[in-house]
Amino acid sequence: MPELPEVETVTKSIKRHLIGESFSSMTVHWKKTLHNFTPNDFNNKVKSRKVKDVYRRAKYIVIDLDEVIMPVHLRMTGKLYVSNLVDTTKKHISLYLQFNDKYLIFEDTRKFGRFYLYENMNFLNNKLGVEPLSSNFTENWILRNMKSRNRQIKQLLFDQSFICGLGNIYIDEALWMAKIHPLSISSAIPSRKIITLRKAIIKVLGDSIKLGGTTIRDYTYDFSYVGNYALNLNVFGKQGGACSRCNSIILKDKIAQRGTHYCPECQKI
Repeated sequence: MPELPEVETVTKSIKRHLIGESFSSMTVHWKKTLHNFTPNDFNNKVKSRKVKDVYRRAKYIVIDLDEVIMPVHLRMTGKLYVSNLVDTTKKHISLYLQFNDKYLIFEDTRKFGRFYLYENMNFLNNKLGVEPLSSNFTENWILRNMKSRNRQIKQLLFDQSFICGLGNIYIDEALWMAKIHPLSISSAIPSRKIITLRKAIIKVLGDSIKLGGTTIRDYTYDFSYVGNYALNLNVFGKQGGACSRCNSIILKDKIAQRGTHYCPECQKI
């Protein structure tokens, strides 16, 4: 599933095309892609309204129009990109929106991706936690909120109402950098390690954004671009290989319902 850096990359790639434009039509091939609105709602509330901004909130791409917002969640395999034409030979195009002489295309193999329509950001903001690249993600914040919770750290970092935008890849990488075992209980982690974890989260996300995110398996965020952060991964997908820090064998176990990669020597519980 695309995580914060990948969603940020998609957002930047489509934003330059959409600002100041307005959608003239929407063609839907997979009805469930529209989560809480219909094509008629599009005609009444979205059509002809100018795009004021396109930004990321957690793992959502938010298209901000006059008086309404249209958030998009890519889920597992969603790809959102701008093209001069719609390739009708592609089997997995869920919908596309026309603007000017171009198209905003949503392609989704597994069909879990969703478009939403809201009057404002209140609904999303009320259920989403702190942005890890924002000024609100301070040492005091993470110390206070980690120490007040008795949860496995891997599970806690997955909670989008706690810190939003993180997923399996960057959680594993940040925990490795901070030398924290994924089964550690948040309230029992030493303060110095929590501070290191905050720095690690900021670093892995920032470095990945600079490199266009992580492309693994069959996922790319648009029809042509491949992220390069996969070359910088230390533990994710490295099970059976040697830890670059201590040469111990990297393990992969199921933790928090996810395949979890860690070094048993560097990340002792």
